[in-house]
Amino acid sequence: MALHFEKNWGGLVLRTCHTVGEFRQIVALQKEVWGFEDSELVPSRLFVVGEKIGGHVLGAYDGATLVAFAFGLPGMRNGHAYIHSHMLGVKEAHRNAGLGRAMKLFQREFVMSQGYDLIEWTFDPLEIKNAFFNMEKLGAVARRYVVNQYGVTSSPLHGGLPSDRLVAEWWLRSARVEETLQSGKRPVTAIAERVEIPGEIYEWKSQAETRTRAAEVLRSTRDQLQKYFSEGLSVVGYEREANGDGRFLLGGWNEAAW
Repeated sequence: MALHFEKNWGGLVLRTCHTVGEFRQIVALQKEVWGFEDSELVPSRLFVVGEKIGGHVLGAYDGATLVAFAFGLPGMRNGHAYIHSHMLGVKEAHRNAGLGRAMKLFQREFVMSQGYDLIEWTFDPLEIKNAFFNMEKLGAVARRYVVNQYGVTSSPLHGGLPSDRLVAEWWLRSARVEETLQSGKRPVTAIAERVEIPGEIYEWKSQAETRTRAAEVLRSTRDQLQKYFSEGLSVVGYEREANGDGRFLLGGWNEAAW
């Protein structure tokens, strides 16, 4: 029998999902959040399989209405089992209210109950808000860069650029994560290098006439991060400026070795 988890948060019910009807709701919300063409949507059949093989499908409900979801699948690297969190989406009306963080903490609680100590996910290196959230609010680190992971997608959020991704590692029981979640701040870490992301990147991606500038930022970011990762550095923090600019902070990190 599938493990059932449930908790209340801010008037919503966060819980595991198990039925085909629930998975079809998630497909619809997935399309609403990312604007993918049908051929690029994760189908309900994969949610069915994922939930049965050690992964999870989590939903946040306002009454009978699904307002957020998270989907994770089991993975294995160098003999270490982990969960790959493939998607987390929040309905527009419920964004910027802490629901995304609540879903990640609910996911952490559920995954730890299964015996895992690591969740990974990928994120766009040009998404300043997401990078700040992952590093500063969750305590994740990143030390791997994947070039054009999904190809050029149909989502308008991606601006027609290659779908480069950083791999976030969230070591669930590490001192770094525990301190970050308890204090609201990541531990102080020595910083060796920085990679700048201009706040105008969102505007540049959204307009055809400035998309070449966005592509230049992506190429520069790719080159710098790949270089620093090859030198043994990891993304251990992130800064945001009042003008909207972002900045990756790189340093040494050896707390969890494969």
